[in-house]
Amino acid sequence: MARRAAGGGAGSAPGTASVREARRPELRLPPLEPYDGNGLEPDGDYDGLEFRETDLAGQDGVGARFMDCALTGCALDEASLPRTRLLDTVLSGVRGVGVNLAEATLRDVELHDARLGGTQLHGAVLERVLIRGGKIDYLNLRRSRLKDVVFEGCVLVEPDFGGARLERVAFVDCALKEADFSAATLTDVDLRGAAPLELARGVDRLSGAVISPAQLLDLAPVLAAELGMRVLAPE
Repeated sequence: MARRAAGGGAGSAPGTASVREARRPELRLPPLEPYDGNGLEPDGDYDGLEFRETDLAGQDGVGARFMDCALTGCALDEASLPRTRLLDTVLSGVRGVGVNLAEATLRDVELHDARLGGTQLHGAVLERVLIRGGKIDYLNLRRSRLKDVVFEGCVLVEPDFGGARLERVAFVDCALKEADFSAATLTDVDLRGAAPLELARGVDRLSGAVISPAQLLDLAPVLAAELGMRVLAPE
C-alpha cells in the first residue's frame, strides 16, 4: 500500500514547498520452495523459490524472470543477468563484484545488507525499490529510470546516475560519496537524509532535488565553482 506524501494534500497552503514521498514496496511472499537446480539458465523462469546461500557466481541468467522469490546470502560475483526481471522479490545479504544487471527491471524489490562492487544497472528500470543497509561501490545507474526508490541506511561509493531519470527518490540516513548526476533529470528527489552528501559531477542537475540548509552550506564551494565564482576573503 502506498503511503500518502506529507504536505502534498489539498489542505497545503499555497506556495508551501513540499516533496512527494517515494512509495515503498510492501512485500508479502508466499510460502517458498527451496531452489534445488544446478544453475541459472538464460530466459529461465523462477517463481516462488528460495535461493539460500546459493553460489550464483559466473552464472548466465540473461533475460531470466524472478517472481515472488527470496535470495539470501547468495554469491553473485560476475553473474550475467542483463535484461533480468526481478518482481516482488527480496534479496538479503547478497554479495559480489561485477554483477551485470544492465537493462534489468526491478519492481517491488527489497535489497537488504548487500555487499556489492561494480554492479551494472545501466539502462535499468527500478520502481518501488528499497535498498536498505550494506555497502555498494561503483554502482552504475547511467541512463536508468528510478521511480519510487528509497536508499536507506546504506553506503554508496561513487554511484553513477549520469543521464538517469529519478522521480520520487529518497536517501535516508545514507552516505552518498562522490556521486555523479551529470545529465540526470531529478523530480522530487529528497537528498536531506544523505550524510555525507558528496557530488563529483552534476551539481547543475540538482533542480528538482531537496536539500537541507546545512547541505547547502557544504555544497557552497561546488556551487560557486559551477557558476565560475571566486570566493575571497576581504583584504
